[in-house]
Amino acid sequence: MGSARTLDGQAAVAWVRRLARTTPGVVGMIAAAVAACCVIAGVVCAAQLNERIAVRNAVLDHSEPFAYSAQKLYAALSAADAAAATAFLSSGIETAPMRARYQQALADAASALADATAGATDADTRTALAEISAQLAVYTGLVGSAQANNRQGFVVGSAYLREASSLMQTALLPAAERIYTGNLAAVDQAQRAVGSAPAVGLVLLVLVLAAIGVGSVIVFARTNRQFNIGLVATTAAVLLVVAWIFVATSLAAGNIEHSRTEGTARFGQLAKARILAQQARTDETLQLIARGDIAASEKSFYGHLDELDALLSVTPSAAADGVTKWTESHRKQVEAYLGGDYRGAVAQAIGTDPGASAAQFAVVESSLRDEIERTRSTLRDRVSAAGAQLAWSPTGTLVLMVIAAAATVVGLWPRLKEFL
Repeated sequence: MGSARTLDGQAAVAWVRRLARTTPGVVGMIAAAVAACCVIAGVVCAAQLNERIAVRNAVLDHSEPFAYSAQKLYAALSAADAAAATAFLSSGIETAPMRARYQQALADAASALADATAGATDADTRTALAEISAQLAVYTGLVGSAQANNRQGFVVGSAYLREASSLMQTALLPAAERIYTGNLAAVDQAQRAVGSAPAVGLVLLVLVLAAIGVGSVIVFARTNRQFNIGLVATTAAVLLVVAWIFVATSLAAGNIEHSRTEGTARFGQLAKARILAQQARTDETLQLIARGDIAASEKSFYGHLDELDALLSVTPSAAADGVTKWTESHRKQVEAYLGGDYRGAVAQAIGTDPGASAAQFAVVESSLRDEIERTRSTLRDRVSAAGAQLAWSPTGTLVLMVIAAAATVVGLWPRLKEFL
């Protein structure tokens, strides 16, 4: 039985070898090989293009919203610290707007923390967010103790507030910054993936064209027919696919580059500028709360403002003008403080005068917040446009390559019939 099967197998192999030496066998193998290459290239190209669309959807549905929530958490925490210091400085009983500003910052932080926790997909990020949640509770407790002691005129209140601010600056904000910057980098990486060309698919398409060229030469040598309409149609379909992919990915890449330079990069700069402004505001108020040597706080304040100026110098904005006026107000505050006019320094820092630091800081803060929202819209709009330009390319590519495979078979079938 085994010998019979071996003989049958050998006979089949011998028959295939004889067929491969004949013209119909060669033409048939060319048709099968080119058609198979077309289908494989079509499937690979469609899969790669679909992958880019999936990444684009992930950016819009998950990566970017998570990075935005992380940025809001970072900004809200810093704003809460600045608001707590301002409220404390208002001589015991803080005004309703000051209290509302602090409470709103805490509410924003809690909301952003909940959104970020819901969007976190890895264990490390979830752990970091849980630690921020626990430390935020400690922070609010310290601020509450500071406010209670301050209302009763106990000097220890300032110590509680400094401890709370230290916790914010050394633990809460660095943890939030790591989460934010890490996920903004992930958004940028995903954008690059959306705008990249499907290299493997394009290489396969070039190989298909090479296979068509080799097949055409062999068919001409065997049949003495210079052109085969089927192979010509296949070539046209493959070239159309190459052109479609090139145009679609080029347009998508242009939008992605726009979303990265005017979206992601600018978003990161503005978010950092907003945090620097809030940290400078905290420095400004804490130096009055401490009532001691202000050399260290002045160094920190102007260090933050120098970084802020560098970030805002890229494009003109209302925030840059606000920083200039804020700096002038702070200079007056320091002059009053060093001159022994503590009440005047406090009024310059948190007073209602439109030229005082509080009003100028509000201008900087609101301007940066509005620019962040506009930049985010640019980022999302451009990523969405890139996806729209790729939308039909997977289906179109696959359909055209199947048509190319069919054209190969249909075009070479008459040559086969001549020998049947």
